Amino acid sequence: MKKRALGALLAVSMVATLLVGCGKNSTTQNSTKEATEGTTEEATTDETQKPEKYGIVIKVLSSEFWQSMKTGIENKAKELGVEVEVLAANSEDDVEGQVTVFESMIQSGEYCGFGVAPLSDSNLVNTVAEANQAGYLVANIDEQINPDTLAAQGGSVVCFVTTDNKVVGKTAGDYIASLLKSGDEVAIIEGKAGAVSGEDRKAGCQEAFEAAGLKIVDSQPADWDKTKAYDLATNLISKNENLKAIYCCNDTMAMGAQEAVANSGKDILVVGTDGNSDAIASVQAGNLTATIAQDPGTVGGRALELLVEAYRNGDKPGDKDKVDERINPILIKQD
Repeated sequence: MKKRALGALLAVSMVATLLVGCGKNSTTQNSTKEATEGTTEEATTDETQKPEKYGIVIKVLSSEFWQSMKTGIENKAKELGVEVEVLAANSEDDVEGQVTVFESMIQSGEYCGFGVAPLSDSNLVNTVAEANQAGYLVANIDEQINPDTLAAQGGSVVCFVTTDNKVVGKTAGDYIASLLKSGDEVAIIEGKAGAVSGEDRKAGCQEAFEAAGLKIVDSQPADWDKTKAYDLATNLISKNENLKAIYCCNDTMAMGAQEAVANSGKDILVVGTDGNSDAIASVQAGNLTATIAQDPGTVGGRALELLVEAYRNGDKPGDKDKVDERINPILIKQD
């Protein structure tokens, strides 16, 4: 009789340990308690009452945009009564480093599920599939994971939440067009080649430029980098003496392009993207023409909310079609 009670106690202890690792909710805890009632009340420890914990892997933590997203995610976690840990790659080029961060989180066994904002549409495909195979739900944030490639690897995501980046680009293009006339020359400074968010912004802006009859003299990537954008804008201004406007796919590049314009002494419009504080200050000072503001905190927070909802519903990877949500941008322009 003593042996049977001891065996039951050990089994319950193992279950409790597993539940702590993935922060099971109160329903699961109660079910476990009911299933083991009559063995020992000590089997349910204080540790099993810990809140659910989720791991979020974003692009970087070195920019205002991603810091804002981190804050939004953490605020939403408090609202939902869960714990969250937000980690990132070392740089926008650190694609392998981002994979390593995510793999370490999966292997730790500390989390209920994950949210990821990949550096490209493909660098986290295998790792998301790996997480799914281990039973974890994954939310896709900001940069879309290629759905066809992911499906081919047997992976899935519960949601994709992002800014509507085509609307971002179109908003910028429409505003620039409203300040110019048909036939005027314009250019686009893109983000990193292959980054879906940047490609969508470029496409939206290009569509607006073409609809307005503007002449696109060049469109090249500057890898989200201020110095590269400065150099590219300087070259664009030198080669195109009638250039009237430049659209940049983020504010960091827009600040570099605006500096190049100021140094040239020419009257060229520069519009950026993200609504960073330095860009907004530049707009208010009458330098940068406009910025298309995003709301990264809402994007990240909403993705966490959908992930928690799916987990609490008992969903498994691939159970349901992913939820797609787009958050519209806001035009911030000079008065």
